[in-house]
Amino acid sequence: MPEGDTLFRTAAGLRPYLVGRVVTAARATRPGPQVERIVGSTINAVESQGKNLLIRFDNGLVIRTHLRMTGSWHRYRPAERWRRGEARARLVIEVPGAVAVCFDAPVVELFEQRTEALHPGLGPLGPDLLDPEWGPDEASEALRRLRDPARSRRTISDALLDQRALAGIGNIWRNETLFAERVDPFAAVDQLDDPTLERLISTARRFLRASVGVAPGRAPLAVYRRAGRPCRRCGTLLQTRPLAGELPRTTYWCPSCQPMTEA
Repeated sequence: MPEGDTLFRTAAGLRPYLVGRVVTAARATRPGPQVERIVGSTINAVESQGKNLLIRFDNGLVIRTHLRMTGSWHRYRPAERWRRGEARARLVIEVPGAVAVCFDAPVVELFEQRTEALHPGLGPLGPDLLDPEWGPDEASEALRRLRDPARSRRTISDALLDQRALAGIGNIWRNETLFAERVDPFAAVDQLDDPTLERLISTARRFLRASVGVAPGRAPLAVYRRAGRPCRRCGTLLQTRPLAGELPRTTYWCPSCQPMTEA
């Protein structure tokens, strides 16, 4: 599933071609949103929010897409041949000079911006790790959400993937963050102290920012998809195991650098 950094880059790639332009045509697969309602409106913003991509219009409407494992956004010139078949296009937005196409996305919605806080896919989201306005309040809120009693016995691996705690992190940067901070990926949240959780939040944000190019320091992946290979830090062979939880994923870790946390 694309992580927050992928959606951030997607929004940045679409923004120069869409924002400030009037929608001349729009269509979506049926059943689907009534995107004819955006024709004639001006696009005010294209932004990522966690793993969601939002397109805002001056008539108060918002399009939300969630790509899950299959979706992607493409941008074409008018009359340019598409790289995927038209039958796979879930949403097409045409503006002067550009055509934006969302292929294969399982979630394509149109809603009124005034209801955004109540939206079940957006309202519960935790602080976005790539929010340009991120500050101490957002960091404190992320910590508070990780400390929610409902997450206390979940593994830290599972909790970091919960978008209701902090939005944007996925399997790649969850594994890399835990390795960087030498944290046992199978430790329960309540086995970790606040400074450790704060470091995990900070490091996850740093990795995501480096990935999208707004901060320096991206390095080769240390553990993700490197099972059976030597740890770049200590030489121990890396291990892998399916992660049980609400969001099944594969965990990669170094048993020497990330020793088991005592109960």
